[in-house]
Amino acid sequence: MEKETHVLKVNNESGRVDKVLSEAYPEYTRSQIQAWIKSNAVLINDKATKANYKVQPGDIISFSEPEVEPLAIEPENIAIEIVYEDDSILIVNKAAGMVVHPSKGHLHGTLVNGLLYHVNGLSDGTNVVRPGIVHRIDKDTSGLLVIAKTNKAHQHLADQFFNHTIEREYVAIVHGEVQHEEGTIDAPIGRMHSNRLKRTVDRDGKSAVTHFNRLEQFHGFTFLSLNLETGRTHQIRVHMDYINHPLVGDPMYGPGEDVDKNGQFLHARVLGFNHPDTDERVRFEAPVPGYFEQRLEQLRKSI
Repeated sequence: MEKETHVLKVNNESGRVDKVLSEAYPEYTRSQIQAWIKSNAVLINDKATKANYKVQPGDIISFSEPEVEPLAIEPENIAIEIVYEDDSILIVNKAAGMVVHPSKGHLHGTLVNGLLYHVNGLSDGTNVVRPGIVHRIDKDTSGLLVIAKTNKAHQHLADQFFNHTIEREYVAIVHGEVQHEEGTIDAPIGRMHSNRLKRTVDRDGKSAVTHFNRLEQFHGFTFLSLNLETGRTHQIRVHMDYINHPLVGDPMYGPGEDVDKNGQFLHARVLGFNHPDTDERVRFEAPVPGYFEQRLEQLRKSI
């Protein structure tokens, strides 16, 4: 069965195309529309566009929901640490080593597989393999994620991420002794041309801003807290490598000789946002995992 093609002629509307479409077609979330724009499924005057394009009177916008290659996502009885849950959201403390959602290389054992088993109802997400997923952290990064149980909650949270009003604090152990007590890394990030799986600082990349504070300093290592203004893929890992303080244990951006079985020592410790139902500010915090604390204790004893 062919998918319906939607056509919208712009009369007096103005604003970003993703916002215009999400208002005209409320059955789709803004996150879904942004994903379709990225995959060139949305055309303006028969040409591909970008989500930040501002529509003009007379523009003709056309799109049809892209066909998604079906993946069999099975609920699995996987241990998940649920920090908080209500009718609209839940907060999970993801373990290092767990992939967030299924893909061709990871059909089982993901956070989504576990959520489908433990949770009654999740938002549609941006596609069929990401129900409930508003944001992600890397496989080997531990810590807090907010999961949407309804489409309304999903859109509310996605808008907060888009507007950079989410509080996200990470902690990390990095190589070297960071000399400044605090600082900001403002360096755009793009894909590395020689390795499409890696990111790098690239003047033609997307804006990326990371703030850091020095918590503890050891001989040859530093314990940092890091706050994100933006949420680019591998942002903290790329930025710390850029200033010559790569994360301890990082198999992709680290020096290589210290790869840890748990991956990089990076933990999403704090997550704060406005609750989708009440718009009141809520804040959650999760302590670092045991192996992380053990490494800190070893470093403290070595001073």
